[in-house]
Amino acid sequence: MEDDGGERSSFVIGLIENRAKEVGVAAFDLRLASLHLSQYIETSSSYQNTKTLLHFYDPMVIIVSPNKLAPDGMVGVSELVDRFYFAVKKVVMARSCFDDTKGAVLIKNLAAKEPSALGLDTYYKQYYLCLAAAAATIKWTEAEKGVIITNHSLLVTFNGSFDHMNIDATSVQNLEIIEPLHSSLWGTSNKKRSLFHMLKTTKTIGGTRLLRANLLQPLKDIETINARLDCLDELMSNEQLFFGLSQVLRKFPKETDRVLCHFCFKPKKVTKEVLGVEYARKSQMLISSIILLKTALDALPLLSKVLKDAKSFLLANVYKSVCANETYASIRKRIGEVIDEDVLHARVPFVARTQQCFAVKAGIDGLLDIARRSFCDTSEAIHNLANKYREDFKLPNLKLPFNNRQGFYFSIPQKDIQGKLPSKFIQVLRHGNNIHCSTLELASLNVRNKSAAGECYTRTEVCLEALIDAIREDVSVLTLLAEVLCLLDMIVNSFAHTISTKPVDRYTRPEFTDNGPLAIDAGRHPILESIHNDFVPNNIFLSEGSNMVIVMGPNMSGKSTYLQQVCLVVILAQIGCYVPARFSTLRVVDRIFTRMGTVDNLESNSSTFMTEMKETAFIMQNVSQRSLIVMDELGRATSSSDGFAIAWSCCEHLLSFKAYTIFATHMENLSELATIYPNVKILHFDVDIKNSRLDFKFQLKDGPRHVPHYGLLLAGVAGLPSSVIKTAISITSRITEKEVKRMEVNCQQYHPIQMAYRLAQRLICLKYSSQDEDSVRHALQNLKESYIDGRL
Repeated sequence: MEDDGGERSSFVIGLIENRAKEVGVAAFDLRLASLHLSQYIETSSSYQNTKTLLHFYDPMVIIVSPNKLAPDGMVGVSELVDRFYFAVKKVVMARSCFDDTKGAVLIKNLAAKEPSALGLDTYYKQYYLCLAAAAATIKWTEAEKGVIITNHSLLVTFNGSFDHMNIDATSVQNLEIIEPLHSSLWGTSNKKRSLFHMLKTTKTIGGTRLLRANLLQPLKDIETINARLDCLDELMSNEQLFFGLSQVLRKFPKETDRVLCHFCFKPKKVTKEVLGVEYARKSQMLISSIILLKTALDALPLLSKVLKDAKSFLLANVYKSVCANETYASIRKRIGEVIDEDVLHARVPFVARTQQCFAVKAGIDGLLDIARRSFCDTSEAIHNLANKYREDFKLPNLKLPFNNRQGFYFSIPQKDIQGKLPSKFIQVLRHGNNIHCSTLELASLNVRNKSAAGECYTRTEVCLEALIDAIREDVSVLTLLAEVLCLLDMIVNSFAHTISTKPVDRYTRPEFTDNGPLAIDAGRHPILESIHNDFVPNNIFLSEGSNMVIVMGPNMSGKSTYLQQVCLVVILAQIGCYVPARFSTLRVVDRIFTRMGTVDNLESNSSTFMTEMKETAFIMQNVSQRSLIVMDELGRATSSSDGFAIAWSCCEHLLSFKAYTIFATHMENLSELATIYPNVKILHFDVDIKNSRLDFKFQLKDGPRHVPHYGLLLAGVAGLPSSVIKTAISITSRITEKEVKRMEVNCQQYHPIQMAYRLAQRLICLKYSSQDEDSVRHALQNLKESYIDGRL
């Protein structure tokens, strides 16, 4: 298998749909040898669910069938890929390749788990589309990469994405989870970061990928979330364990997860003459993987030593399943019988090449020993040539760097060159303050050196065949090791590291309930608080009895930041990390929907209002009882009467669900919803007006507040002529005078009903509280006084 090159995507995705709007997805991760199958009903005609999954996997290849099966009114997945993923390689395979029966057989043979554990026997008919996609994906991978997948080596998951919170692609963008909308902040030299960039202090490529996957699809299982939080509790209270784990994880090569693909995929038997240079390169990568595995297994006893006394379930389970597993010692012993003890994984190109050539112990293969001698002779000749040139051309600072693409070359500081370089030097390039060049003699020696190294690789692979076959029998324990290292890297080097760099108690552990409220006390925006030292914290409380909050306030008062903040805190909590708040308790959220920003979409011929309506329609069609919905300024892109009507009716529709909704608006008339629906709460951002200027406090307070002419005040600051402002003030005063009076009458009329509802709500909370009798009695007394005084 080829190296996928660092953090670049390694996913191959198969997509197929039927006329009933069902879509089957098979996502094959070549790096981790895992296959993720999903099948779902596409509820959006614009394929929002499919786009979300594709955004999550970020594939390098998408395999589709000919576009003949698109449901009525939908463009089809093939056309979708052409329109939105034109930078990704698209492969069209015949419909016969998408064979669900063959897919089921392949999964049964290749999966590391038993079919019954996967649920294949039970769900075969239900998952027929994703099994068909799996058949096509595996067929293409084996043909394109020239490999045969080893039996019982793949980690297979069914409907994996729907076991997690779903965040659609638009919300990922609005919430700045992976990429910031604007990288620079006006008036500062600071660069704004996304949540991913803030947490990206992982040390391994696999850990970085796992972090990205968790942010895009946070957990829903409370038990798993609490296991991670228990682990963080132990790391934060035990400095020795935290620093010990941080140090040990650095001993593991950052590409440890890459070794799996070389043991899960078996190269097809093709003769050396057919493959030529490619054969030597594949052999080199296989040897590199063996060395990498040896280095990782050498570091395992150190991990065992650090985790021996760990108390939390997650760390204790890692110790039990990995550190105390004798299989790793057995693999290490077999490697030690063939591989030289002094060989270590190296990242410096020539050191890595030398380690690979001398990986196998001397005396095992005579032809290998001859190839090594030739490699050493040519390497020595190259260094002697460099010494000769230093003396002959009086270039004492001539250096001899090496890279994998061109081999050895000369690097000469420009200040050492008097006049022109001798004609002997060819391929002259200027690189900074140095000149890079070569000679015919060096080029000839480079060819011989590379040929000798290639011969070493091919002979070494012959010596390693038995070892590799033995390792393939235990590939499942290597998969486990890779997963554990990625998870530890994320929790220790990302979560724990981020928390440890903040002042004490700035980040706290969130609590979770099945059907309780979403309550955050003194919550802060995780990204902006690191940029602004004086960030103002705010609270949120949503429950089934008060499931909609309408946030009001002038432009720039902090509404959009607040909406984003609540969502990011929920995401942090559900990936198993501490959150920036004094206290938080959450009901597990299954989907986050956002409607933010006002931009048109020229590519799809959508105006600002049309884009807004499409996003709102998607929310209305897909909202569930456990969703969290944040909507910013709905309806402002059309006429005021239509915009208000749409905003009001959308609020009423969402109130029929148990979903939690935060709705930010300028429309003061919307506050009347609270007079009709007692489960609506009105909040506002505090603003003072001094000398015709707005003084923003960024503090959230209860109830509506009418800030007269704030839009006109901001228009004056922006430089609108004073005569225009005066005329506008006289017009708006006449329009709003009657409206304000009517709203005051409504509020007074419905106030007693609101009070009774809030009293009942708090009594129910007290009924189910776990406080002692004296605390409950005290709370009841306070409640009685508040009700009498009309302060509820």
